[in-house]
Amino acid sequence: MASPAASEVYIIDASDRNHAVEALWHEVGLPSFDDKTVAVKANFNSDDPSRDAGGGPRAGPECRRPDGPARGAERDGGDPHGAEEPRRRRRRGPGGAEVVALDALPPEGWEAIPSDGLHWQRGFLIARIFRAADAVVQTCCLKTHRFGGHVSLSLKNPVGVVAKRDPADGYNYMAELHSSPHQRRMIAEINRFFPCDIAILDATEGFSTGGPEQGNRIAPNVILASTDRVALDAAGIALLRHYGSTPEVMRGRIFGMDPIVRAAELGIGVKSAQDLRLVALDSESKDLVLDMRRILDQTA
Repeated sequence: MASPAASEVYIIDASDRNHAVEALWHEVGLPSFDDKTVAVKANFNSDDPSRDAGGGPRAGPECRRPDGPARGAERDGGDPHGAEEPRRRRRRGPGGAEVVALDALPPEGWEAIPSDGLHWQRGFLIARIFRAADAVVQTCCLKTHRFGGHVSLSLKNPVGVVAKRDPADGYNYMAELHSSPHQRRMIAEINRFFPCDIAILDATEGFSTGGPEQGNRIAPNVILASTDRVALDAAGIALLRHYGSTPEVMRGRIFGMDPIVRAAELGIGVKSAQDLRLVALDSESKDLVLDMRRILDQTA
């Protein structure tokens, strides 16, 4: 059961994607983005249509709600299967939005984050466009991650805004991340420096095992949104558990999983299942939301 002051995660049937995103945007109640520069962090690093449901080619038309100038950003995020060819073909997004391939940023396009209090050995470099934007929107997918992340939801998505290598000396940040026993904590730590006004998780389809670029497909046919990335990821994990997932996803407390724990420690979002509320926006998603709530309460 959620507390009265809970962060809200909104869930809606995705049969009509345009309507779903409009309804989610309305319920979240963000201030107007008129005349603001909006940076959108998509999840687009392979050409798998399921994988890119939340951030690839299909997401563009539905996510044009902000009326200000928009900049979309894409990078392979250190995953082994990039999308260099799709990136080259998509230099302009819907509505004239600028599409930026982060791997191609010049040295001045990165901001150094020091290592103080982090598990990153020498800190990391983060793309300045997200730190400088008036507002940040991220679109992500529902999927597991077999390369050590366990899940790839809204907290994992910003790995793509970290430089793969330091342009000054070639240091490989992604090699450090993927070889570290603290990988999932390091993922959460990126979010401390990555602002996000709203995260939209497209669970029209997803991967319940395998991932991130291929796996066992599921089709929840819902889209989720929240201003709280920890709450959103907890809801996403509950959704994966509803379908059955990997041992790493299925076992233990959801709020005992490394990225959730570390993100909560850093004040990025809620600290417990009782601090989040699941809100079904239509009758089609109500039964699913009730079971997700049951799963959250059982693993509190």
